[in-house]
Amino acid sequence: MHSSHLLLEEPIRMASILEPSKATFFPAMTKIVGTLGPKSRSVEVISGCLKAGMSVARFDFSWGDPEYHQETLENLKASVKLTKKLCAVMLDTVGAELQVVNKSEKAISLEADALVVLTPDQDQEASSAVLPINFDGLSKSVKKGDTIFLGQYLFTGSETTSVWLEVEEVKGCDVVCIVKNSATLAGALFTLHASQVHIDMPTLSVKDKEVISTWGLKNKIDFLSLSYTRHAEDVRQAREFLSKLGDLHQTQIFAKIENIEGLTHFDEILQEADGIILSRGNLGIDLPPEKVFLFQKAALYKCNMAGKPAVVTRVVDSMTDNLRPTRAEATDVANAVLDGSDAILLGAETLRGLYPVETISTVGKICAEAEKVFNQDLYFKRTTKYVGEPMTHLESIASSAVRAAIKVKASVIICFTSSGRAARLIAKYRPTMPVLSVVVPRLKTNQLKWSFSGAFEARQSLIVRGLFPMLADPSHPAESTSATNESVLKVALAHGKTAGVIKSHDRVVVCQKVGDASVVKIIELED
Repeated sequence: MHSSHLLLEEPIRMASILEPSKATFFPAMTKIVGTLGPKSRSVEVISGCLKAGMSVARFDFSWGDPEYHQETLENLKASVKLTKKLCAVMLDTVGAELQVVNKSEKAISLEADALVVLTPDQDQEASSAVLPINFDGLSKSVKKGDTIFLGQYLFTGSETTSVWLEVEEVKGCDVVCIVKNSATLAGALFTLHASQVHIDMPTLSVKDKEVISTWGLKNKIDFLSLSYTRHAEDVRQAREFLSKLGDLHQTQIFAKIENIEGLTHFDEILQEADGIILSRGNLGIDLPPEKVFLFQKAALYKCNMAGKPAVVTRVVDSMTDNLRPTRAEATDVANAVLDGSDAILLGAETLRGLYPVETISTVGKICAEAEKVFNQDLYFKRTTKYVGEPMTHLESIASSAVRAAIKVKASVIICFTSSGRAARLIAKYRPTMPVLSVVVPRLKTNQLKWSFSGAFEARQSLIVRGLFPMLADPSHPAESTSATNESVLKVALAHGKTAGVIKSHDRVVVCQKVGDASVVKIIELED
């Protein structure tokens, strides 16, 4: 669990800090997941988000109906065509989330030291005295002295829109609490979080299953964000459920670690999941504040060594209403990158924030600056040491490609892949240059019709740090002759040139299969 420090590569001249950053085609190697909602669902805004650097769009089903999200998704598809930038789709489940039901949507004022009753009777009107909730087992789960946190939308940590409650007594199915701070809650949805208390609700609710099997299946979602993952079994059950839904057997499952239970079973969950989302909003409530950074560093280290994407949430909350992040937030984003995060997830900041495009752009710039001082040399040594010897065939090829690229100062690594696994392994070693993952489609048949695979694999690399996918022409299979491989390589190089990552006389490292052998070659470009 010990993670040695990632230090800056070398002493930096203070004057160089002030030099303006050069604009590049890829805003940053670290990816940005944006949550689409009321303030970010028009074609115009989504196009702005894609140009600013968003590569995964998250649809949060804890609010809004499928029709609403479908409209947003259609706008996303139009924006992808317009901007010619690929974007993956992530469906975020509701999971075992406790919610206060405020049907009237009237603002509720809670005064410090007053009493408020949490009741499972949803027919009651929400008021400053009674708050109906969506779970009838709360009275069995909590005891006197337990703390309950009540937040508007997502937990902002702001004491005017969030309330701390302390359980005073349990009366039948009701829970009577003392309000610890005055606040006003506005809107239809408040989330409830009982600190360090086991909530006996399924990880995939009936509503979640319904949404996945209708909306998710229809739209062939790339990622499923499994909220409140507490055990490896939660991931196994979700995977079994997806395996029965046609194309969704390819959907990757990202386990969202939101509480102490998920943290305790982190290692087993990591083995089962395709990636991890560190939900720091909820975790920050379950963990003492001084422990949050430690969990982040340890969890990201484990994800990096396993070669699985890690996503960090809740970084620039203040940008929901402001054009600039606070100093602490700017430093936090950079530290997430230096700790090894693959992607940064923006929630309220893009969902209902006033500046969705500017937020993505700002976070991308901070990530790009942090990447410049990421100690790749130390990271590479640590990863190879962790993997140990003998390495698997593929791991050996991937690490060799990265080492060669760094030694010859290549401007890009081009990797031919059909499943995406080889490209992900190369990205695991965090090369300092972009990895162009050329996804070569494979022809499949179900005895009734032909179809090509590849689109899923290409989009799923949009959440991995440093990986930039490109779909090859299906007439050139991956395991083909060197002649057709050469023509695909030409297309990839041309793509790299238009993207501005490859210039004349640059060196490029190519990783590909020739027959049964995997080959790493270095090519130098002519004029």
